Amino acid sequence: MTARKALSSYRRVVIKIGSALLVDRKTGLKAAWLDSICSDIAALKSAGVDVLVVSSGAIALGRTVLDFPSGALKLEESQAAAAVGQIALARAWSESLSRDRIVAGQILLTLGDTEERRRYLNARATIKQLLKIGAVPIINENDTVATSEIRYGDNDRLAARVATMTGADLLVLLSDIDGLYTAPPHLDPDAKFLDVIPAITPEIEAMAGGAASELSRGGMRTKIDAGKIATGAGCAMIIASGKTDHPLQAIEQGTRSSWFAPSEMPVTARKTWIAGQLQPAGELHIDDGAEKALGLGKSLLPAGVRRIEGHFHRGDTVAIIGTDHHEIARGLVSYDAEEARQITGRKSSEIEAILGYAGRAAMVHRGDLVMTGGLRSKVNRKEDVVHAG
Repeated sequence: MTARKALSSYRRVVIKIGSALLVDRKTGLKAAWLDSICSDIAALKSAGVDVLVVSSGAIALGRTVLDFPSGALKLEESQAAAAVGQIALARAWSESLSRDRIVAGQILLTLGDTEERRRYLNARATIKQLLKIGAVPIINENDTVATSEIRYGDNDRLAARVATMTGADLLVLLSDIDGLYTAPPHLDPDAKFLDVIPAITPEIEAMAGGAASELSRGGMRTKIDAGKIATGAGCAMIIASGKTDHPLQAIEQGTRSSWFAPSEMPVTARKTWIAGQLQPAGELHIDDGAEKALGLGKSLLPAGVRRIEGHFHRGDTVAIIGTDHHEIARGLVSYDAEEARQITGRKSSEIEAILGYAGRAAMVHRGDLVMTGGLRSKVNRKEDVVHAG
């Protein structure tokens, strides 16, 4: 297992900041805290580290500026608050970073910007150019246009997608909790703290609790989901409290935090993108023989598919569901849903007679498939493996 090391020894770090850390519900922006973390960022950059920030707080800041009452907001109120808050938040980051002569660049993303391949590549190119010129990208979900159907809904998973998109080797999630416990500590006084997590197992996932603040959309559940995305791509992850000033400096000095080890066999960038898709277009339920074949690094053939759910098109990402009803893989499907249903359970040699044309022999080719849970491939082919950094 890769050993834990100092933040300054990483090559590229993504820092996610929760709303409650940046914004006080009554008084607005916590300017002193923001200045302190910008000082920490400047120290990392002076050590040669690329730094990206995924900053929550636009809606929280906007609703304070607009003096909206506490409680849930209507969609149009949230979008209006985001429109006001994004300007204020970007200005605050820019002004605070400029004290150390660091330029900030704002990037607003929607779900489609990381789920659609071309937009994903465009967003990645923009972010990497900002890093190349020494700027710090300040990234947030574009809440002014996102709706519940087309949004991340939390910045933990968005930060993980940004980390994989940009080839970061560390993701730091700063929030109002200092790490992972065996149970939610506010509910169970006997909950034990975990400082090192070698791998995210089903037992680790079961430890996730809910959100702890009205300003927070994500709880520990979304942080574990983020960890699966990041560590699977060879990126380590830290969950730490950001409640004190200079939170990154505090991590360097050994304050309590949970460190998630990166996978020692991360998949290629293309397969990382497939594995990190948050909303698969459909599901392919497979039999035991197909499940074993996938575990050996083989393609998914129509004969091994038992049932199909969803409406998808050729090239969409689908989840592959094993016999225990849990997702074991994701991949780019070779057929539209209706055609896939027609050849489900049939031999590849029958495809032309059924569909009227000679399609691909595989429902999902092994080159377009990545294991995401349950079985891990017992045959790790060279083209599937890259090294972090």
